[in-house]
Amino acid sequence: MASGSSFREEDLSCPVCRDIFKDPVLVPCGHSFCETCLLETWKQRECPVCRRKCSKDWYPPNLSLESLCETFSQSHTGSQKSTSKISSALCGLHGETLELEDKQPVCLVWQDTRQRNHKPLAEAVQDHKEELQTALKPLQAKLEVCNKVKLSCDQTAWYIKNQAQNTERQIKEEFQKLHRFLREEEEASIATLREEEEQKSQTMKEKIEEMNRQNYKATVKRAHFTLPDPQLVSGALIDVAKHLGNLQFRVWEKMQGIVKYSPVILDPNTAYRYFVLSEDLTSLRFCASQQLPDNPERFDYNALVMGSEGFNSGTHSWDVEVGDSTVWSVGVVQESAQRKGNMKPERWIVYYSGGKYRACPTSGPGVPITMRPKPQRIRVLLDRDRGQLSFSDPDNNTHLHTFTHTFTEQVFPAMGHVSKVHRLRIVPGKISIKMVDSQNRL
Repeated sequence: MASGSSFREEDLSCPVCRDIFKDPVLVPCGHSFCETCLLETWKQRECPVCRRKCSKDWYPPNLSLESLCETFSQSHTGSQKSTSKISSALCGLHGETLELEDKQPVCLVWQDTRQRNHKPLAEAVQDHKEELQTALKPLQAKLEVCNKVKLSCDQTAWYIKNQAQNTERQIKEEFQKLHRFLREEEEASIATLREEEEQKSQTMKEKIEEMNRQNYKATVKRAHFTLPDPQLVSGALIDVAKHLGNLQFRVWEKMQGIVKYSPVILDPNTAYRYFVLSEDLTSLRFCASQQLPDNPERFDYNALVMGSEGFNSGTHSWDVEVGDSTVWSVGVVQESAQRKGNMKPERWIVYYSGGKYRACPTSGPGVPITMRPKPQRIRVLLDRDRGQLSFSDPDNNTHLHTFTHTFTEQVFPAMGHVSKVHRLRIVPGKISIKMVDSQNRL
């Protein structure tokens, strides 16, 4: 038999503990293990090395191997100590004791899972955890977006309710003005009728009394002349036509004194978030504390508000009172104008800031404009069919600038300013009545 010194240490090492065999036993597949190592790993009834199944509960000791191990241990005491030191090192990944494999320290957990083409449970859990975290990142971002949208929807729902309440109040107030005017007109018309009734009734009463006072007997004695017969008074009846003729038209004609017409009505749903519009939606002022919902129609970068109605054809004109505002813009924007972020070339405006006027076209730098004196009103004249947009000072009858462009879509009036002191206002239009007969002749 060969001496213990002719064997290598790995030839006499247990495949499980990687140490010199202690009480080695032999399993049916031909592999040997320390008895204690086999008991610890024999739960699955398979060889730890080749994974061959075996149903035995007892395995014979390998006496020859045990003898060789004792001889080898006695002649390699120093080497055994070195091996013991290496075996005391731990795997940094799994925390298990490192063993020698082909003269290299090896983690048993890593070696076992590599042979099975599996990962240890802890390592697999960590890998899946990282995968889940990676997959969750876009979901978490989407959840944040959803929460922001939900918050915006909640705020918008509150604003809608508040908007409806304010609009209802204003509608009632406007109709109350009309009702009050109509009541006053009704009372005035009835008072005029009563006055005429009283006047004509008094005339008839006086006529009757005069006839009763006449002494016909005394008059007959004076036979030298004949008295004329008494006559009814002309115009004694109520002038019904005067009171009822064109009554509604005459009342409507008087209503022009209280009814105002604006050629442009501003759309509050498009107003820049710091704009406060008047209740009649014809003027605006700047208020930094104003907070409005960020709906898709609203400008969030450009300080503008659009008119509520756009133009596809025809000629349209309106005046904007700029007054002493230090920063303002007046003009038109097309329907598809970008509302979020800086506006692309989708507007044609005259802009005033820092004491300078500029005409800003859809592309290129603005064109400087000279205005003397400083205008209080800006007149905008749009000829949609001819593709012309002109600006002028109506108070001084001075032309300021004209844009020429082939409009391809609907355009809307637009204006804005950032002055906290002054307002920008659409000047009310003048109302005139033209009456046409049934044959369309004046």
